[in-house]
Amino acid sequence: QVHVVDSGGDSVQAGGSLRLSCEVSGNLYTTNCLAWFRQVPGKEREGVATLYSTDLKNPDYAESVKGRFSISRDSGKMAAYLQMDNLKPEDTATYYCAAHDHHRQYCFITDERFFPYWGQGTQVNVSS
Repeated sequence: QVHVVDSGGDSVQAGGSLRLSCEVSGNLYTTNCLAWFRQVPGKEREGVATLYSTDLKNPDYAESVKGRFSISRDSGKMAAYLQMDNLKPEDTATYYCAAHDHHRQYCFITDERFFPYWGQGTQVNVSS
């Protein structure tokens, strides 16, 4: 059993910053992928950022967040973070942390279908 808990969402003004946190517990292999997705009501969920445990120098980002968001992991525990800077109103969404322990080749923002473990979501609201 794997449990994912995401947190850190808040309401901020455009240009502000937030840091989301994700903690994973349970039986997840040490080689794994941690990722952030987001969803706006009425739209499909989209991948934001992914990072594989053995390839920390090669995260994958959505084009819309490159240069503003940064994903990182805590090597001492099963955790990931999403630093979000220069936030824009279009970043408003529910953000979800997700995890899997499949092969590295399935750790990209387009690989949503490979993630069986999901957090409950944390709301980010960015006002103009």
